[in-house]
Formats: sequence, C-alpha cells, structure tokens
Amino acid sequence: MENTSWEQKVNALTHILTNPTTTAPPLHSQLFIATQIPCYLHWNYPPLLCHHSAASSPPPLMRWALLQFFKRASRLGLPETSWRSKCPYQLPPPLVLADGLKKAEWGGEERKKYVRERLRRKRLGSNVNPLIPIVVPNLLLLSLLFWDPIPFDHT
Repeated sequence: MENTSWEQKVNALTHILTNPTTTAPPLHSQLFIATQIPCYLHWNYPPLLCHHSAASSPPPLMRWALLQFFKRASRLGLPETSWRSKCPYQLPPPLVLADGLKKAEWGGEERKKYVRERLRRKRLGSNVNPLIPIVVPNLLLLSLLFWDPIPFDHT
C-alpha cells in the first residue's frame, strides 16, 4: 500500500464508493482494485497480484482467505452493519438496515411520526442515582479516618 501512487488510491477509493455491495464484489471490480492496490489484505477484495515474499509465511491469497473466514465466523454469518445501517432516512439508503429499524417512509406524516418516536426514546446511559457517585467515594475516604491502613510506628 505504501508503494502505490495517490492517483491509484483515488481511483480505487472512487470505484469502491461508487459501487457499494454487501456481498462479494464482482470479478471485474476485484481485478480493478487488484491492479490499483495490489497488496492489501484487510479488504473484501482478494490480493490477486500480490507477490509471495517470505518462504515461511503462507501466501497472501491464503492469508486473505483466512482473514475473511475469521471475520465472518466472528459475526456468525450475519451481515456487517455500520453507523449507516442505523440511519434509514439517509440518502442513498443503507444496503443493510440494523435490527429493529423499519424501512424509511418518505411521506410527511411518516417522517413526523419517526421523529416523535426518536424523541420519546430513553437517553443512552445508565440510570444511576446521582448521589451514588458522590457518596461512595466520600464514604471510602471517611473510612480511612477510622481505619489506618498504613501504621506509622516503625518500632
């Protein structure tokens, strides 16, 4: 990746952004990316033109296949979601919606209803009594007055 030019990186990035997919990329797309950025193992694109350098390590295509397998196995085969999958009203709409979200409805009343539902949701965070973070540390400090953990008599 370090030996690729900025033009190749921009071409590859433009291609990826203009051709989003949730499944494996088509072959012509994989070949285009392989010609632009040949040795990058953490993409969905196989490193077809990457040269095998060390004799002890597995070939790049094998390492890429193992990385893909472990990524999918860790999600138990479920599709990969991102922050976009939680935003149904974004344009263009996300390819995969997050669990619990409905497809965006673009009528005026539907959007007002969606905003009202979002505003009624409980805020993120924990429901801890605000006295607890104040009282507990103060009680711990007060306990040090009655219990001396480090005695000062060294005789």
